[in-house]
Amino acid sequence: MLRRTGAGVLLVLVISFVTYLLLSLPDNDVARSLLGPDAPAELVAATNAELGVDRPVLVQYADWLAHAARGDLGTSWFTSENVGTAIAGRLPVTLSLMLGVTLVTAVVSFALGIWAGVRRGAADRLVQILGVLGYALPGFLVTLVIVLVFAVRLGWFPAIGYIPLTESAGGWLSTVTLPIVSLSIGAVAGTSQQVRSAVIEVLRQDYVRTLRSRGLSRRSILVKHVLRNASAPALTVLGMQFVGLLGGAVLVEQIFGLPGLGSMAVTYTTRGDIPVIMGMLMVTVVGVVLVNLAVDVAIGVLNPKARRA
Repeated sequence: MLRRTGAGVLLVLVISFVTYLLLSLPDNDVARSLLGPDAPAELVAATNAELGVDRPVLVQYADWLAHAARGDLGTSWFTSENVGTAIAGRLPVTLSLMLGVTLVTAVVSFALGIWAGVRRGAADRLVQILGVLGYALPGFLVTLVIVLVFAVRLGWFPAIGYIPLTESAGGWLSTVTLPIVSLSIGAVAGTSQQVRSAVIEVLRQDYVRTLRSRGLSRRSILVKHVLRNASAPALTVLGMQFVGLLGGAVLVEQIFGLPGLGSMAVTYTTRGDIPVIMGMLMVTVVGVVLVNLAVDVAIGVLNPKARRA
């Protein structure tokens, strides 16, 4: 775990450094973007000096990193809003989607994967067909169809908007249900196949036949032994799906009008607002590192062989 933590810290430093270099290309005149093309050269130079972008890139990065290490992500160049405050205001929306999708994916994927791996036959073929369809259907098309059917025509859920959980639990659930469903389809398709393959592989092992010969019930073997040994690849894929949801959230939040990190990323990236972009990058990368560590811990708890390895 210490090695993984050290690698995660190194990952954060490398990605932040490379991203800062790419965002600070010589042709990126921040003050000109802020003041407009007709602004006097003296005012442009003064604004660049005020923002600190007239210094060498390495000096700028070192200054930003020193503040970020203390929890100060800076101030937006375009809105003068504190970056940490802006991200904190939008983070619950994206986390609601990601945690909801992860929970739905875990429950449905394990149920389908275990059903297919144990029953085989028609059940196995059905799960494989559903998995292929989930992969083949474009995510944006599935999302649009879901909105058209369940929001526009049936009117069961709102098509756009977001109600915080603190205001109304029912309203919050109604606004996140369709986004969670649309994001879960592809995630379930991939994770259920991993669970199915892992369950089938474990059921073929000699120790499972030995347990059966000793008279243990099918449920006991499945719960206490098969699932624990088949959990590692499934949890790994589930962790990757969680990280990948950050990309899917951009599209879904735009379609459903959700004020999350995805829509924020689109808005501030097109402006070239480096403090906001770097702040979101730090939150994202640190989140990825923490998720990977959590998956490693979960695998070690469920599978003793992983701890000995």
